[in-house]
Amino acid sequence: MTTATSGRTTVTGAVGTAHTRVEGRDKVTGAARYAGEIPFADLAHGWLVVSTVARGRILTVETAPVLDMPGVLTVLHHGNAPRLEIDYIGSLGVPPDPTAAVFQNDHVPYAGWPVALVVAETPEQAREAAESLVVTYEREPHDIALSADHPDAYAVDGHMPGVTEKGDLEAELAASAHVVDVEYTTPEEHHAMMEPHAATALWDGGRLEVVDSNQGTSWVADELARMFSLDASAVRVRSEHVGGGFGSKGIRAHQVSAVMAATALRRPVRVVLTRRQMFSLTGYRSPTTQRVRLGADPDGRLRALDHRSLSRTSTVWEFVEPSAGVARVMYDADAHRTANEVVRLDVPSPAWMRGPGEAPGSFALEAALDELAERCGVDPIELRLRNEPELGPVSGLPFAARNLAACFREGARRFGWAGRDPRPGVRREGRWLLGTGTAAASFPAGALPSTAAVTAEADGTFTVRIAAADIGTGARTALTLVAADALRVTPDRVRVRIGDSDFGPAGIAGGSMGTRSWAWAVTAAAEELRERLVPGGVVPPEGVTVRSDTTAAIGALAQQERHSFGAQFAEVAVDVTTGEVRVRRMLGIFAAGRIVNPLTARGQLVGGMTWGISMALHEEAVRDGASGGLYGPDLAGYHVATHADVPAVEADWVDDPDPDDPVGIKGIGEVGIVGAAAAIANAVWHATGVRHRSLPIRPDRVLEAGGPRV
Repeated sequence: MTTATSGRTTVTGAVGTAHTRVEGRDKVTGAARYAGEIPFADLAHGWLVVSTVARGRILTVETAPVLDMPGVLTVLHHGNAPRLEIDYIGSLGVPPDPTAAVFQNDHVPYAGWPVALVVAETPEQAREAAESLVVTYEREPHDIALSADHPDAYAVDGHMPGVTEKGDLEAELAASAHVVDVEYTTPEEHHAMMEPHAATALWDGGRLEVVDSNQGTSWVADELARMFSLDASAVRVRSEHVGGGFGSKGIRAHQVSAVMAATALRRPVRVVLTRRQMFSLTGYRSPTTQRVRLGADPDGRLRALDHRSLSRTSTVWEFVEPSAGVARVMYDADAHRTANEVVRLDVPSPAWMRGPGEAPGSFALEAALDELAERCGVDPIELRLRNEPELGPVSGLPFAARNLAACFREGARRFGWAGRDPRPGVRREGRWLLGTGTAAASFPAGALPSTAAVTAEADGTFTVRIAAADIGTGARTALTLVAADALRVTPDRVRVRIGDSDFGPAGIAGGSMGTRSWAWAVTAAAEELRERLVPGGVVPPEGVTVRSDTTAAIGALAQQERHSFGAQFAEVAVDVTTGEVRVRRMLGIFAAGRIVNPLTARGQLVGGMTWGISMALHEEAVRDGASGGLYGPDLAGYHVATHADVPAVEADWVDDPDPDDPVGIKGIGEVGIVGAAAAIANAVWHATGVRHRSLPIRPDRVLEAGGPRV
């Protein structure tokens, strides 16, 4: 056992101490293999062909010339592919996105829709043949334009109600001393993790095996079993190392098409998506148009809050970006209304993307709070503290813990907020105007039922088996520390095996629920195993194994508002001649439960804040109205923050253990990006005196807005 001091409380044991990744050496030496590089005998390679029209029908797929090309084994399309079952509710409580159920009809709902799979002996042969395949279409008129007044907008109940309301909104607005009524927009944004989506499918003794890069092997195995009408025990999915997920690595076209091809050819088939294909086949963050109306008394206390968010979805899949949901947690008012609405358009299906809903929603809400603070003449932090709710503003439930105020106070102290001149446009260094801004952050802290097995081995070590997914977050290492403490041994005696659906059902790596869900199951199994073992007793050669299932424990949790919180701070410099915005420093202070591994936790939070810089200043996918496709769907045309754009970014936390969690965990994967873009936008206003209500804040937009006030 080790003892360390975190600067907050004394930490005894493995949890809470910095620990390098247990798989780190394998990754830096190349021993760790990812889904697209694991060797298989007799491996064939599939290459997807995607539509070039935004809407229409497939008239012909001219396969004969392609089948005569060297190495080509087969071409799958809607005319010969097996029929799939798509009328079901999956393990996550939603039906499958039809994008994954490939080649089921001749309909094309958007540009980039999968229309065929060419399979060949080598990836080069497959690519050449796929690019030679001629597909003809009957084009139909398409619509990709999202506007605030779109007549076909409607509210959607996703994982939360579409609309919530209480009180007389118009009356409270009319009675308010200060009113903010503004519209904010965010663009289409894409997750482009370093490792592309890849899957290999094969049949082994009548059992389907898929080696994949995903965020939950149990999830993908369940979806494949349902789609192909297989018994659950007949499907095994493995995903040991994942090079990033961000919400996109669930059930997708590449896994399903690989299974189809492996079934047809009775040999292993690998399908790897290209970077460009990922821009249409793996989900993205929908653009949003958000209207926020705030009404307040002279001292800034809210009387009315109205947050309406409009996003878009595809014509084949109803997905809502729940941006108004953040207002349901952050601030209360006598009259409170929120709405998440969508419009069906001829575009690819959006999907979960890191900080779903909260990331764009916090930009609008926290920027509007900043505008209200200016009108009230109240410090932005003080305004937020005056509007701290005692109960959930919509649910009326108590907060399990709400340490947002502690985050703001600690952040303000460390950032030097007290010395800030509230007047905009007064600080200057040469051609640069300087400003600072802040914003609040929150994200739900949930848990999914999971199973885990812990085995005491005869050699004195312990093996943990759980179908967890380490998507770069350090989950494998965190679970090693959790298991070590529960077993009361040192981490070097624990081996954690993950990423295999044969280990039993477990929650996904998503929604900041992964480590919390898995640690709960590992702790339960490890503690029971420790109680079973006789001190000094001999462990039999086959070991002693205990299995846990947290379904009942999680189901018994009292209903409360459970969230991680944070306070974001940013300092920017704006060039008065070019409009360039540079972030000089950022600080995030978070209340995110007990921190299992400070080393990887800080990396996650800094990574989220870095993505917030990218969101605020760079990221913007633009669609061509004529074709319905993206301009530059690659990492040359889609701009993201690079090292030169990221200054000193500091992340830290306050003590905030969840008393209802066996380890005290909440979750940190998403909260780091929430509020970051708003803090930067608020800092740009403080530097220039000009509000920017549309992201990204590009230099041309700074100049078009009238430029910095000098």
